[in-house]
Amino acid sequence: MLTTPYPAGSPIWADLGTPDIEGATAFYNGLFGWDFVSAGPEAGGYGMFQTEGRTAAAAMPLRSDQAPSSWSLYLSTPDADATAKSVRQGGGSVVFEPMDVMDIGRMAVFADPAGAGFSVWQPGKNKGLDVVNQPGSLCWAELYTPDENAAYAFYNTVFGWEATSMPMPDGSGTYRMMHPAGKGPEAMFGGFVPMGSDPIESDSAPHWLLYFAVTDCDATVAAARKSGGTVRMPPTDIEGVGRFAKLADPYGARFALMRGVDRDA
Repeated sequence: MLTTPYPAGSPIWADLGTPDIEGATAFYNGLFGWDFVSAGPEAGGYGMFQTEGRTAAAAMPLRSDQAPSSWSLYLSTPDADATAKSVRQGGGSVVFEPMDVMDIGRMAVFADPAGAGFSVWQPGKNKGLDVVNQPGSLCWAELYTPDENAAYAFYNTVFGWEATSMPMPDGSGTYRMMHPAGKGPEAMFGGFVPMGSDPIESDSAPHWLLYFAVTDCDATVAAARKSGGTVRMPPTDIEGVGRFAKLADPYGARFALMRGVDRDA
């Protein structure tokens, strides 16, 4: 699970690029109870999705000529410039060079060798998301990639990730999960999915998919459909893991839901 404070190489931030901040806020408020709080006039429309005063994600406006609406994952780094060097050495590309974001931190945008985009955040005053793993917050991430072994080699080189594999309940293979270096399997935050193994993602380029925790997967899916979202995968149980669904918001940004198994039940 995601842990705070955020170890190097672990998810630390997530933001949404959308052409309609007001419409997106209404949609995600209906799903997760989020409110949008502007970061101020100097932030170019950027702001925080908050629940009970705690930041669960963020959002920024996109012009029609910019990239498609999407969710972006940020990984923690103590040194964005050193990470950029490691990305290049590992065969990835630097989309936006490391830059200061006022006094709150330093960021950069990259693509791995297969083209999956991700960002890094070097904390300043902003130490990362206020809430994770709880309903209405980030809880997992999956990398859809054409070559799982090559992807692991890249991220291991850049961030030192370690991995644990588990057999799939249906016997279809194994699922490789990653965690920050030296933190152990209890700090696992995501998994690798070979592109050809999931027909739902067959029309997608390599990408990261973000999962948000919910208490009732079916009710959240129903709320998304009612509010103009698209159900890409209906609620589905995975034995011993939980109940999942894949959605897209009204502007096309893809994300997923997870309702984990109650281990105390």
